[in-house]
Amino acid sequence: MATADIDRRQFTRYSLPASYSRIMVRPLDSDEFQWEGHAYDISKGGIRFELDRGVEPGTQVALRIDLPQNSMERSTSRRSVFVFANVIWMSDPDEIGPVRLAAAFTRFAREGDEEQLQGRLSTGRYALAA
Repeated sequence: MATADIDRRQFTRYSLPASYSRIMVRPLDSDEFQWEGHAYDISKGGIRFELDRGVEPGTQVALRIDLPQNSMERSTSRRSVFVFANVIWMSDPDEIGPVRLAAAFTRFAREGDEEQLQGRLSTGRYALAA
């Protein structure tokens, strides 16, 4: 098997509907979320998303991930998951259009966020990402 065929991911990755999966990002030296974008896919350990600006790999950030809800979910259930992460990849920021990024989660910000994310991902509602 060629090295390129080996999947090194620790967690299963799921596709998200980009137009319904808002993400808010802030650098750790800021108290407010400064940038808004959309998530493409997510796992228990990280996320791939886009913003209108680049964030250098190695930057530590806080993320608010708004997971889409369906009509079967209680309206009282929390929709957002908060995590701390390290940006690990950025597409060419000079390309036209949004900048694509990837971040690895370092820890969940609130008690219950990890379980909420894992519960959402295990519903079978999201397709496996390539």
